[in-house]
Amino acid sequence: MATFLSLAQAQTVATPPATSATSADERLQSAEEIFRAGSAAYQQNDLHSAHEQFEKLVLMVPEVAAAHSAFGTVLLAEGDAPSALVQFELAHRLDPQDAGAILSLAMTYGQLREYAKSVQMFQLLDQTGSGSSQKLTPQASIAYATALSAVAQPEAAQKQLEKALIDSPDNAALYDTLGTVLAQQEHYAQASVQIQRAISLDPTLASAHFHLGSVYLNQGDTSAAIKELSRATDLAKDNVEYTLQYGRALRADNQDDSALAVLRHALNLDPTSLDAKYELALTLQAKDNAREALPLFEQVVMARPQDFSSLTNLGLALVQTGDAKRAIPIYIRALAINGQSATLRQDLGVAYLQQSDLAHAMEQFRAGLAIEPDNAYLHYDLGLALKLKDDANAAVPEFVRAEELDAKLPDPPYTLGVLYLQLGRFAEAQSELEKATTLSPDNGNAWAILGNAYKESGDLQKAAPALRRAIELLPNQPSPHIGLAAILSQQGDTVGAVAERKKAAELSRIAVSRQRANFALDSGKALLKEGKVSDALVQLQAAVEADPNYGEAHSTLADAFDRQGRSAEAALERQKAQKLIPGPSTGGAPPAHP
Repeated sequence: MATFLSLAQAQTVATPPATSATSADERLQSAEEIFRAGSAAYQQNDLHSAHEQFEKLVLMVPEVAAAHSAFGTVLLAEGDAPSALVQFELAHRLDPQDAGAILSLAMTYGQLREYAKSVQMFQLLDQTGSGSSQKLTPQASIAYATALSAVAQPEAAQKQLEKALIDSPDNAALYDTLGTVLAQQEHYAQASVQIQRAISLDPTLASAHFHLGSVYLNQGDTSAAIKELSRATDLAKDNVEYTLQYGRALRADNQDDSALAVLRHALNLDPTSLDAKYELALTLQAKDNAREALPLFEQVVMARPQDFSSLTNLGLALVQTGDAKRAIPIYIRALAINGQSATLRQDLGVAYLQQSDLAHAMEQFRAGLAIEPDNAYLHYDLGLALKLKDDANAAVPEFVRAEELDAKLPDPPYTLGVLYLQLGRFAEAQSELEKATTLSPDNGNAWAILGNAYKESGDLQKAAPALRRAIELLPNQPSPHIGLAAILSQQGDTVGAVAERKKAAELSRIAVSRQRANFALDSGKALLKEGKVSDALVQLQAAVEADPNYGEAHSTLADAFDRQGRSAEAALERQKAQKLIPGPSTGGAPPAHP
């Protein structure tokens, strides 16, 4: 093309080759033909041929800026932004006034998230005169605004987009980007208006539905957020970022099962995504499935060793799975990053508590209270540690303070009631346990202890119903039956008392049998793991004899029979297990403990 040839001639005059003028002209003519061939291939979207032609071109005329710009454009179209950047930087160095090279640099820096450099190039483009920001394409205006926003200049980004909208008032992407810039400034109402305008112009613009859903999520309107984010993921099914945000919205709306399905899909879309692993782990943790969450948190922390949230959630997962020993050093690492988190101090204290290290637990709870003196949970935890230390006088004020700070928490009145009962303060015990059963009516232990408190104070009319409620909630525990038997005996109901004692004795026998069965089952499992099948069989048969209604014991015995090739006996045991274990069973290994 003439433009390329004229540029090439101008730049070769500035750096004359060692060859004759005739051979220089021939070289430029050949370069012109290669440029035309590359341009034609690019127009036909034949990026491979265009790449080959422009690569030849930069080797033939390395002093010509237009050659490097053309090659960079193809590299960018191929998705190789770093290599494209090298070519655009060469082009700019060769011709600092070339507005096209400056714009390409600005766009590429933005794509590579080098936003400060991107802004610098856009500002240089303004200064050239021929490339005023007012004349940028909508795509370039969006790139400029994105870079300005990223370097903490949201007002400048807003002005840039508003200018662009004067020239392109029907461009949905511009309205969408303006909405996101406003949202970043927490101008959510204005942001919603702009993004909704984008959707009205282009209902299929997935990014607009994503951004509007995100605005709703930030405002706490989870229902509206779910609707928009669901639409975004329908329009862009393979977009991991949209899918993750949809999962977050579902979790925020307490739709944990749906959130799990969506987040598992996000991880399937990109198995390397740390964000997908982290969000899935958080949701599993919220569903009390810390065991499955744990390896995901570990992978995230491995890649992000200084991420405070990841460290604290990994520590929590370890505590939830009973491994406080490993959790403590994880929490201490998090503490080095942020020592002013009361929640972290509480979590670390709980880990120490799980290790029966009361001194360090109390140290952390008190450090947390120094940060947040009105934290009801920290007062409760400190009271619990003091109670475990047998310092009831110091524990009581902490429980009382926790109750004062949050009257809806069921644990402080329950624990206070137990403590008052132990101290012989029966009236206060009754009052607190009544609060506990009101706040948590399905707490069988609270009803049982309240019944005993009534009994100790001589109020048998209230004691009996409380213990009967405990029996409904705790059908396998003998102690409420024993307490009720004593009350019935005092009321002269000898027959009722005998019946309750008989039930208590039967439940005690069952509990002892299950205890023996558990011991034999654990022993059998360990022997199976070591490959000692015959010895394992002895223990597993002892387990089912101790408790014939123990489904897991039958299932594990079936596995042992299978290992010996005794398939008929295995089938029989598995059949027994299927009747005893709730839900469908396909045989094989026994169900995992939650």
